[in-house]
Amino acid sequence: MAQKKKIVIEEENENTVQEPTSTPPENEGDLEAPPMSVDDAVKDLEEKLAAAQAEAGENHDRMLRMAAEYDNYKKRTARELEDLKKYATENLIRQLLNVVDNLERAIASASADGKNDQSVVDGVVLTLAEITKILEKHHVRPIEAMGEPFDPTFHQAMCQEENDDYPPNTVVQEFQKGYLIHDRLLRPTMVVVSKAVNSEQPTEKSVDTKA
Repeated sequence: MAQKKKIVIEEENENTVQEPTSTPPENEGDLEAPPMSVDDAVKDLEEKLAAAQAEAGENHDRMLRMAAEYDNYKKRTARELEDLKKYATENLIRQLLNVVDNLERAIASASADGKNDQSVVDGVVLTLAEITKILEKHHVRPIEAMGEPFDPTFHQAMCQEENDDYPPNTVVQEFQKGYLIHDRLLRPTMVVVSKAVNSEQPTEKSVDTKA
């Protein structure tokens, strides 16, 4: 009996069909994409070329703007440096002009009064001449105002007076001399400006002689 059972088991093992095992692909992306047509390839290259050209154009425009800004910066910096050199002594010279004013007043006063010591006057004149040379060295020059048309850019009107010798709106007197440093106004000239003489005379009232 035992032997018969063993035969049956062997027959069952022989009749068992072993199903083949299938392994799925490890990565679906490994599958090869269909080949690109010639037209699609040309279109793709054209799109890439257009994008590259646009980017190059933007970079070129940006470079031109940066170059222009840098050039303007250099010009502005050079101009500011030049102005700094030209007008560095402006405040000092403005204070020095007060000394010039006092010297000129002293000379004018001495010239009007013959009793003053002439040697003192001569010393003041020499001092004023030396200061004037220093001012000229620093490109400081007086404003010519006497007899000139009134210009609010360079003149400061203190008052007006009627004057037949000059046309209206003309400088007829200087209270204080004005100066320029290079082409910049250092201080304006204080002046008196002429105006037309009022020629209108008051008319007498006519008297009615009729009874």
